[in-house]
Amino acid sequence: MRMRFAPGLALVVATLVIAGAAAAQAPAPTKLTPELIDAARKEGKVVWYTSVELELAERVAKAFEAKYPGIPVQVERSGAERNFQRLAQEYASNIHSADFVNSSDAAHFIVWKRQGWLAPFVPEDVAQYYPPEQKDPDGTYATWRMTLSIMGYNTKLVKPDQAPKSFADLLDPKWAGKMVKAHPGYSGTILTSTFEMARDLGWDYFKKLSKQRVMQVQSATDPPRKLAAGERSVMIDGSEYVLLAAKEKGSPVEPIYPTEGSPQIVGPSAVLKDAPHPNAARLFAIYSFSTECQQLIVDVGALRSADSQVKERPGRPALKDIKVMKDDPKTVESQVDEIKKKYLEYFGT
Repeated sequence: MRMRFAPGLALVVATLVIAGAAAAQAPAPTKLTPELIDAARKEGKVVWYTSVELELAERVAKAFEAKYPGIPVQVERSGAERNFQRLAQEYASNIHSADFVNSSDAAHFIVWKRQGWLAPFVPEDVAQYYPPEQKDPDGTYATWRMTLSIMGYNTKLVKPDQAPKSFADLLDPKWAGKMVKAHPGYSGTILTSTFEMARDLGWDYFKKLSKQRVMQVQSATDPPRKLAAGERSVMIDGSEYVLLAAKEKGSPVEPIYPTEGSPQIVGPSAVLKDAPHPNAARLFAIYSFSTECQQLIVDVGALRSADSQVKERPGRPALKDIKVMKDDPKTVESQVDEIKKKYLEYFGT
């Protein structure tokens, strides 16, 4: 079994309760009740580890707090891979700070479930409105958000008829020194998109791309911002929802859905078994997976949702009309070290 911990954290493996081989049955769906709300209010707060863009995370937190006064949300936002290491370090020291966790790297939940860190908990809306492929059969996590990692360009620096249309186009020497890309060692979105691109295009593509003097940033939210600021003409990858939000705010950016396919990114969420505020965590989970919250992250955050009741955001292509590179969390989890090593070999950072 391959584990994904930083050096010095191997001891975690020996101290964890590993889930048994027999699959547990998902618990019955949980309805929202006055008793749960009261119990959550007595606990005082909920701590949320997430890698979603900070402004959107805070909007979700404020919406929850308005709906349930007296239960503040402590948002702890960082890159998915950083949050993964942080949780491992905390658990290695027997520290349990987080109640509810979200990651743009779905492979994290495979590891956390195996380690016995996730609490089986199924909100009623998940049971009713989420397709089977977007929820764990044992009820420990479900897809809270979906997005794509796409290309894009600055409309002040690049004319529409000259913009690249594919990943292959980015290898043209004319784009050398003009592109920005996020890092798979920091971002779960980029780790996943790097895997999907390497699988579908081959690692030789990254070898060629690395010779294009690419600006390297950390989070998947960074390339859209560099693009909007005019620091680079083209972004190679980055969160679709951040780019679309920037465009709607008037930034001179335009999305590109590459002809080879846009990497699809699934971001699950889960209640942690050792949550210090277990009732608040479950209440926050019920809200997070509700159609109300899912519509909010689509309307306000330009994300996509697995909830069948949520309406697509007007003015953008429907997911069904976009060619995508399919996600594969199980394979990502088994290859994470190789992905990072190979990327480092080519990009040197």
